[in-house]
Amino acid sequence: MALVLIAGCGYVGTALGNLLSADGHTVWGMRRNVEALPPSIRPLAADLTRPETLASLPPNLDFIFYTAAAGGPGDEAYRLAYVQGVRHLLGALRAQGQSPRRIFFTSSTSVYAQSSGEWVDEASPAEPVHSSGSRVLEGEGLLLNSSYPVTILRLGGIYGPTRARLIDSVRMGTATCDDGPPTYANRIHLDDCAGALRHLMGLKAPGSIYLGVDNEPADQCAVLRWLATKLGAAQPRLAKSERDMESRAFRSNKRCNNARLIASGYVFRYPTFREGFASLLGE
Repeated sequence: MALVLIAGCGYVGTALGNLLSADGHTVWGMRRNVEALPPSIRPLAADLTRPETLASLPPNLDFIFYTAAAGGPGDEAYRLAYVQGVRHLLGALRAQGQSPRRIFFTSSTSVYAQSSGEWVDEASPAEPVHSSGSRVLEGEGLLLNSSYPVTILRLGGIYGPTRARLIDSVRMGTATCDDGPPTYANRIHLDDCAGALRHLMGLKAPGSIYLGVDNEPADQCAVLRWLATKLGAAQPRLAKSERDMESRAFRSNKRCNNARLIASGYVFRYPTFREGFASLLGE
């Protein structure tokens, strides 16, 4: 069994920690507010933005998962979470002579700038247009250029318990559909976020980058209409499409290919939005 540290143990990290603890691993969850952690995860009170709080990490760590998220929408929040936090953790590991077998980093599909419905995979150019994507990519670079083995999981939009914004918008009648061409979004259920990370940890030699999205990039309007039918709610209203080139360049509209993750042997619990949202509607 392994000794695991989950740095930034929040929504995804807690779900992952529960899985790994159930497998018999010793799991430490690092976060500022450790009272929010479940009993299955050992608390480690620390702040990734304050290097002095990282001075006493658990010794002999086997695996580290960096699952921190930005504390807000601005560039400074992303810099602290994805650049400074990574830099501080790497410094603490070096200072303490730690030699983890691998570090896993939850990144984002926002590192891709494609916005016209293109298919992208791990080999596609990562040239973000938003500062948030740039900061996430900067964090990836710090890890990939370190002396440690690293695996990056670029996650699509995460949904699951307590994160059901689309369902709420359909229920309340506030959902709208773009009257233009399809706008594709890439999703992954929380259970599959945690499941994919657990799966990658179990591989003897995982690759350096994977796309963490389900099997079907879906037109946002098709998802809303499916939800409306399931809920017996009014169909979403049509809204005028943003047709100018500048607005299209800054909206998310790409189709992410998860073939590499599938080829590694991972089997999705919720392969498309239908299974995932159906599970939430059932709850």
